[in-house]
Amino acid sequence: MHNHILFWVIFSALIIGMFYIDLYVTERRKGKIGIKSSLKWSGIWISAALFFNLLILLFLENGQQKAIEYLAGYLVEKSLSVDNLFVFLMIFSVMGIKDENQPHVLKWGIISAIIMRIIFILAGITLIKLFHPIIYFFGVLLIYAAYKMAFGEDAQIDLKNNKIVKFISKFFNIKTDYKGKNFFIKQSGKIFFTPIFLTFILIESADVIFNIDSIPAVIAITTDSFIVITSNIFAILGLRALYFALAGIVDLFKYLKYGVAIILTYVGFKMLITDYYEIPTLISLGFIIFCLIISIIISLLFRKKHVSA
Repeated sequence: MHNHILFWVIFSALIIGMFYIDLYVTERRKGKIGIKSSLKWSGIWISAALFFNLLILLFLENGQQKAIEYLAGYLVEKSLSVDNLFVFLMIFSVMGIKDENQPHVLKWGIISAIIMRIIFILAGITLIKLFHPIIYFFGVLLIYAAYKMAFGEDAQIDLKNNKIVKFISKFFNIKTDYKGKNFFIKQSGKIFFTPIFLTFILIESADVIFNIDSIPAVIAITTDSFIVITSNIFAILGLRALYFALAGIVDLFKYLKYGVAIILTYVGFKMLITDYYEIPTLISLGFIIFCLIISIIISLLFRKKHVSA
């Protein structure tokens, strides 16, 4: 018990410290965040997550098993997040948000995502403990999500018919020609929502949908709330840096979604048979790593063939 409390303290200190440094540096930059800087920060976030994994391995009770669960959960969440970032790219493009204003939207998106993610995780784990058969629903949901990811059409943002945008436009004033980074502005005694705020709302709605797929995927690996929350938070806190890296090297991950779809199918199947056979987490971790590596290699090979052609 005391061991877990100490790890919560260490986790909180790491997250607060890293998040503050990230925001302090990037929020004071002028202009677009470059690929080199984004990759550097992505590396720092990944290193911090792996360092915490090492602490779990060495010092947490039943550390070896918990470290494997943490790493598997982190990889699943990170790989799913990459696919979600493609949706963010499209939202920023459709909304015409300047590169220098995108970090501001992502900052508040990540802060709110942390809160929502914790709520979704605790609700999911509580549901399973109160009504165990719901794992079968989660399993089917993951397999369906995998099918949509692999064979469904890429999501499109239709602002004219978007229900959220329609609702906001109906009840609130919107300043469509505003080019700054504020969510709200005041003119002639009236409060106006800006395109930045609409973009934030669209990103948050996409993240809610994303949670429906991602949280059951991690819970399929472990129902330890400490492992699920820490692996999730470490994965999403690095998304802002990863977004700007992906914006420049998006072609390198062209076939990643198929690898992620296979992973979702696997964890969905794992959840469906969990009452009859418990697949060792180490095997799950190996399978996840294998799928990610193969999908990235295929993406690189096909990209080289396309370039040479």
